Amino acid sequence: MTSRTYDAVVIGAGHNGLCLAAYLQRAGLSTAIIERRHEEGGGVNTEEPVLSGYRHNMHAQFMEFFDVMPMIQDFGLEDLGLRTVMPEAQAGIAFADGRPPVILHRPDLLDRTHASIARYSRSDADTFVELKQRAARFEELLAVGLYNPPGSTAAVGMGTLEGRAAILEGTFGDLGVTGHFALKTPKMVIDEMFETPELRALMYRVSVEWGLPIDTAVTGTDFLTFLMWTTANWKLVMGGTHGLAKAMTQACYREGVDLIENAHVDRILVEDGRAVGVVARGVEYRAEKLVASNADVHQTLIGLVGEEHLSPLWAKRAKDFRYGPSHVLATPMFCLYEAPAYRSARWDPEIDKCFYTVVGYDGPDDMARYIRDAYSGLLPAPAAGTWVNSLWDRSQAPPGRHAATGWYFFPVASELSTEEWEEVRTTFNDRFLARWREFAPNMTADNVIAHKLYTPDQMERKNMMREGDFSHGEFVPDQQGVNRPFPEASNYRTEIDGLYLCGSSAYPGGGVHAACGYNAYKKIAEDFGLPSPIGSGRSY
Repeated sequence: MTSRTYDAVVIGAGHNGLCLAAYLQRAGLSTAIIERRHEEGGGVNTEEPVLSGYRHNMHAQFMEFFDVMPMIQDFGLEDLGLRTVMPEAQAGIAFADGRPPVILHRPDLLDRTHASIARYSRSDADTFVELKQRAARFEELLAVGLYNPPGSTAAVGMGTLEGRAAILEGTFGDLGVTGHFALKTPKMVIDEMFETPELRALMYRVSVEWGLPIDTAVTGTDFLTFLMWTTANWKLVMGGTHGLAKAMTQACYREGVDLIENAHVDRILVEDGRAVGVVARGVEYRAEKLVASNADVHQTLIGLVGEEHLSPLWAKRAKDFRYGPSHVLATPMFCLYEAPAYRSARWDPEIDKCFYTVVGYDGPDDMARYIRDAYSGLLPAPAAGTWVNSLWDRSQAPPGRHAATGWYFFPVASELSTEEWEEVRTTFNDRFLARWREFAPNMTADNVIAHKLYTPDQMERKNMMREGDFSHGEFVPDQQGVNRPFPEASNYRTEIDGLYLCGSSAYPGGGVHAACGYNAYKKIAEDFGLPSPIGSGRSY
């Protein structure tokens, strides 16, 4: 068997793997990335799956951590071609009866957000804007929490329930928030803070799309701090989200990383209790110092290491790690002549140029029902969050045409048979289009050139997203913070000497932040005496 030797081998060229590899190579370790597909990026990918010239983001749709992501600054990703735009109208919800939309604008335009919400409730408008402004003060705190291993977050007060409760009460106490909110569900917090059904419906949707189940207790803190900070703070990557992966890949090449594509890793080599490399496509890639896996924890430990190399405890932990349903989404893609023109635009035309528009719901009750149906393994009624990125980036569609993408909440991949998923792909988009037309009358069959639906079972096969879970593991209290993926593995190390986790199964989980790869490097740096990644001008 052919053999090649490096200091470090990284499994998977998702954005976390790319991040880790770049820092390892810069630190002086010869590093290879082994990628099973023909391109890098994992869930940060943009393709033309429907028609040539129409570019759709298959998974990640936007960047909410652009301003705090260390790798962007450290490796000059903007100099390597990364370009973004931040639409003014960020998130909105339209209505079939044509009543006013609710639109959330970017942080420098909160006066417009206030005016939109105030059509329904001045009190809610005041509360939302105040919450948003106060959440912005958490940027440094939350960035420190994201870009440090989970044990480090305790130092800034976010690592314990007691600390988080104290922060809540100290920051939002005069708005009626008590430390007890740390025990509440996002839905309970939203319902207590806002009286407007239209706003509550939008916030339910935003909450669950970030992976915060609206009915899960002990996540109310996350809504008031983390989610209020990130919401309506979104940037569109020009050319598609893959532009981030492309720039990260160029950074890896510039540092000297060896990137090997079309090479599926069959197993991790373990000798005398130590990870010493991988086998891929009949080639041994030996690792003198370490192997790091961007695959999820089950695939890494059970699929690639094998139970024979694991203790009973670690094997059980990996098998018990749960995937979905809170972050299982399907991606519909539409090629259009015209962008949607909403009935609600008669009140506010900005809904027609909203970055992210929620359609298909009349209020919070049917939004909650939709979410609960999907979580219960049922196909929900047709509704979606939608993007028409060609409104801001003309490269994503041919001249005079538009590319629209959306997210449906769907059951996990194993809930439906192969035949049932095929039926969904054949019929569900048409059902949604009929519903979409009630909100935007121009969304007729004549306006749709072509369309396609990418379902959780396909995501599982194509990008190794177990159960179609974007986040490589459910976002619930026992799988977050120091519990992610499980307590014994929360520091990115495994019980196999020299084997590390760097993918979204590790803390902090899914999202386009590269924090899993960055934090894995910090732990590896501790173990091997490598330079700190903390650059000038930042504390993390």
